[in-house]
Amino acid sequence: MAFCSACGTQIPDGSTTCPACSGRAAATSAGTAQSSTGGLTDNVAGMLAYVTPIPAIIFLVTAPYNRSRFIRFHSFQSIFFCVAMIAIWFALFVLSVIPFLALITLPLHLIVWVGGFVLWIILLLKANQNQMFKLPVIGDMAENQADAI
Repeated sequence: MAFCSACGTQIPDGSTTCPACSGRAAATSAGTAQSSTGGLTDNVAGMLAYVTPIPAIIFLVTAPYNRSRFIRFHSFQSIFFCVAMIAIWFALFVLSVIPFLALITLPLHLIVWVGGFVLWIILLLKANQNQMFKLPVIGDMAENQADAI
């Protein structure tokens, strides 16, 4: 599976042009060849966007990094993932204040945080492998934001 280094669109195997870039020659990256933006390769910058929301915000406002669709996508997905995890934590916290629901929500806290941690590791690895791995709802929102800029 190859992706266009200019816009991040998936390119059919064996094709030399990107269908989304209006026929421009596509420098494909199949996981080994990666384009460099600024001082970092795109896959490292995409992976660093998941460390905390701070690098993601920095990548979105810094000139050489905010031009790469791949980095913008992972930065937005990182921010949306962090906001979703905080919202889930807050909802579970509010439910745990109710006396009898506290017994039910305690195992849910563990399940949500272990699942979130595993998903975070998967997102880090997929970004490092130069893949645009989309989460079900958050990924679509991040893709729309990455395309809007």
